[in-house]
Formats: sequence, C-alpha cells, structure tokens
Amino acid sequence: MNSQQVIMALAQQVECYRRLAKLAEIQHEHVQSGETAQLLEVLGQRQQELDRIAMLEPEIRSDRAKWTAWAQAQEPASRARVESLLDETRRLLEVITASDRNDAMVLHQRKQSMGREIRQASSAVTVNRRYAAAAYGSQKSSMDVQR
Repeated sequence: MNSQQVIMALAQQVECYRRLAKLAEIQHEHVQSGETAQLLEVLGQRQQELDRIAMLEPEIRSDRAKWTAWAQAQEPASRARVESLLDETRRLLEVITASDRNDAMVLHQRKQSMGREIRQASSAVTVNRRYAAAAYGSQKSSMDVQR
C-alpha cells in the first residue's frame, strides 16, 4: 500500500473518530436528561461509525506490523502527516473513553438510586399494611370481586 492510501485511510478514520466524539457529547446530554429514546438513537449512530472504522482497519493493519520501517521509508511530510493523524486519533479516543466512563458512572448512580427508591416504596407498602392490620384488624373484605 502506498503512503497516500495509508494517509487517506488514516484521515478517514480520524473523521470517524471526530464524529464519534461529537456523538459522545450528544450521548452525554441524553444521559444527563434521561432521554432514553434519543440515547438509543445516538448509540445506533455510534455503532455505524464503529463499523466504518472497522472497514478501514484492514487497509491500515498490514502496514502497522512494519510501521517503523514503513515510516522511515516515507518522505518527512508524509511521515509528519501520519504521526499527526495518529496523535489526533489517540486524543479523540481519550476524549471518547472519558466521556463514556462518565456516562457509565451517571447511569450506574441512577440505577442505584432507582433501586433505593424501589426498596423504600416496598418498605412503605409493608409498613402501611402492618399499620392497617394493627389499627383495623385483619378483616376480610365482604365485597365479591368475582361477580
């Protein structure tokens, strides 16, 4: 594969990662506001970007195995462009990963909070039943709901 093909594939991957970073921002907004339907839509869009990245990966993978030798054989401008694209890819991956980690933490906290609320509601129902039984006795209802 020639240097222009590698640079083009890397540039396309960087564009995908830029879109993923933007989608991560949108995802964060939906997580914060609890908009589940919109969150699922964004996750679908993110998967499409990941699929595009996976399609580009074979074009780059073969050269990564011999990356040092390949890079040394390139002109300084091409080598600098490739290094710039790889640096941007790493930076974007860090941003995306940090955003996803924060969203996962928010969702986990929300899940724990919901669990506490459910336990509290269940406890309240039990307390109310016990109170009613103690206050009014455990009389059977005379209403026939079968009819």
